[in-house]
Amino acid sequence: MNKVSLVSLGCSKNLVDAEEMLGILEDNGFEIVENEEDADVMMVNTCAFIDAAKQESIDCIMDLIEYKKQDSERILVVTGCMSQRYKEEILKEIPEVDIVVGTNEYDRIAEILKNHIWGDAEVHCSDKYMSCNNLRRVVTTPPYMAYIKIAEGCDNHCTYCVIPSIRGKYRSRTVEDIVAEATSLAAQGVRELVVIAQDTTRYGMDLYGECRLPQLLDALCEVDGIRWIRVHYCYPEMVSDELIETFAKQKKICKYLDIPIQHCNDRILKLMGRKTNKKEISELIQKLRERIPDIIIRTSLIVGFPGETEEEFDELRDFVTETEFDRLGVFAYSQEDGTAAARLDNQIDDEEKKNRQEIIMIDQAAVSEELNSKKVGKTYEVLVEGYDNIIKQYYGRTYGDSEEIDGKVFFTSKTKYNPGDFADVEITDYMEYDLYGKSC
Repeated sequence: MNKVSLVSLGCSKNLVDAEEMLGILEDNGFEIVENEEDADVMMVNTCAFIDAAKQESIDCIMDLIEYKKQDSERILVVTGCMSQRYKEEILKEIPEVDIVVGTNEYDRIAEILKNHIWGDAEVHCSDKYMSCNNLRRVVTTPPYMAYIKIAEGCDNHCTYCVIPSIRGKYRSRTVEDIVAEATSLAAQGVRELVVIAQDTTRYGMDLYGECRLPQLLDALCEVDGIRWIRVHYCYPEMVSDELIETFAKQKKICKYLDIPIQHCNDRILKLMGRKTNKKEISELIQKLRERIPDIIIRTSLIVGFPGETEEEFDELRDFVTETEFDRLGVFAYSQEDGTAAARLDNQIDDEEKKNRQEIIMIDQAAVSEELNSKKVGKTYEVLVEGYDNIIKQYYGRTYGDSEEIDGKVFFTSKTKYNPGDFADVEITDYMEYDLYGKSC
């Protein structure tokens, strides 16, 4: 019973957990297989951030149960955020699950599997939060890029979010530990490093008594082999002048900043428990664009928050159009049990929330198309990801496009490229989110 398959759902932080579990299992003699039908142990690393993520996790578990029906000796293991949050419910409602492992026990995954008594359901969900260790990972992203998690947990306590109750308080890794992992990843061929945490801008507060993200980024820029460093999840109130200067001066840092603002209306922001307001957000964006030419700003929004009026939604629409975010994602508010926002009056029905989400995305599509039109004739460095045999073109990403969540550049070339190479591409055409060009 040593062949293990693993499906990881949810965010990139969850993916890193999954990769560390795979590393632990390999080090303990387990064989990792891609297909469930070849596995003795089937694992799913779940997400429980919003209702849609929970449903995706449940659907995946149900799919794996079908494989278990084909071989009753297969072991089904559920790990991750949904396990931590709904451990009792999982075993009660889905008796086919053999083992439940929470977010604070996954470093014991090999031990748990080796000690499992077949037929007896087990729960391993501790409330003692894990420290952030440099565990060996089996990187499952394309070999030229990897995520690096610099901290665990969150101290922000936004009223709509369950993460602090699942992941615990903010816990930074040391600079030395992170640099050591980055060095190891670079030795494996990683060219793009994506820095992640629930809130990257808070990095170091718990360890050093001050925010040390600028110093950490300076240290990562010294790692040989890494060409791009991309930073996600920077809370707007924590984006300091020092951090902006670091982005401006360091050539390896992609001029790309992911700043989740969630809304622009001051009343809604206060109800969300956010620590900024519309004026401060606007001033930050203006400052970033003044100090860092060609910066790409990505944000995320929540529509349909309890009590959001038509006027407040229209204010958000205007803000999106006027600000012209380069990249933007929109979530329909999800009423999560145990959060302060779930107890608020004037909850908005699902149909209206979905409608507002679609309206904002239509608005953003027009913004994105207009911004892309201005890139025609310009040349960009593109990280090559592959070749499309159907359209006979290469495809990849510029510094302004993050893995999976942003657009692509499709281009023709007489030169042969391999995934992980860099190409200079002149843009010749555009669509709402993708660009087209030819190599120079």
